[in-house]
Amino acid sequence: MLAAYAHAINRDDPLSCLTVGEIDPPSVPQDWVSVQVRAASLNHHDLWALKGQALAAERLPMILGTDAAGITEDGREVIVHAVIGDPGSSGDETLDPRRSLLSEIHPGTLAEVVRVPARNLVDKPASLTFEEASCLPTAWLTAYRMIATRSDTAEGDTLLVQGAAGGVATALIVLGKALGRRVWTTSRSEAKRQWAVQIGADAAFEPGARLPEKVDAVMETVGDATWEHSLKSLRPGGRIVISGATSGANPPADLNRVFFLQLSVVGSTMGTLEEFHELVALLDRTGVRPVIDRVLPIADASEAFAVLNAGEVYGKLVLSLA
Repeated sequence: MLAAYAHAINRDDPLSCLTVGEIDPPSVPQDWVSVQVRAASLNHHDLWALKGQALAAERLPMILGTDAAGITEDGREVIVHAVIGDPGSSGDETLDPRRSLLSEIHPGTLAEVVRVPARNLVDKPASLTFEEASCLPTAWLTAYRMIATRSDTAEGDTLLVQGAAGGVATALIVLGKALGRRVWTTSRSEAKRQWAVQIGADAAFEPGARLPEKVDAVMETVGDATWEHSLKSLRPGGRIVISGATSGANPPADLNRVFFLQLSVVGSTMGTLEEFHELVALLDRTGVRPVIDRVLPIADASEAFAVLNAGEVYGKLVLSLA
């Protein structure tokens, strides 16, 4: 079958490790369900796999991708939940020490067919296109959990989103507004600041800028480059929710500020199946939609990866297999 897969890993030249072509369908547990993929979206996780940060060399070749929407063999239109938990565990699968994402241990979604546990299938509402639905499982679910579950905020509270145009940051802006928060964001690029306001941000600032007032929570995915600003932007008792550290994972902690102002630093990873159902219902009910940068055929996956690697993305990159 046609797929985009990693044939090698290379931290310095990840794009050289990508192949788009025919591959034999890999083996998975027999009781898993087949989904004919109609659309799949890219995430930085796919680049990290090519760099060896999210993929072990002994698992090569590996079909990439965590996000997809498609049709089961019995005609059910579904979205794929990317978190594969221990079948024997219960509760919050994001806390399962044996959890993985598709494309880490089991074949991913950038293929004509993906096989997953039946419990990982969420019905796609008719109101969502396959392209829109394919954006939800990673970036949008991560953003939803950060706000709705981990931020300890309510309607009317102010969120600061560090970074403005990536997949998670875009989802944080759009979902923050849909969930009734006031949303501020930052970006080094004036064009991206203007774009962030166009998609719903209440205001956009340069990195490190003094804000009009302290915020209730900071949504942090950047790490080292923005950490000091995130801490200084919080009101006393405020909270940073962090789901990534693209600029570096070991910033100075400024513990004096943390304890004196009683700030909270909370980690957040992906989301649960229950939260995924909540997210899909929210979009179906409100008409809110993922922001899609462009849709390309899977045959052009190399082009999409190059755009992602260059950081030239406004929203999500989607591959079509229709």
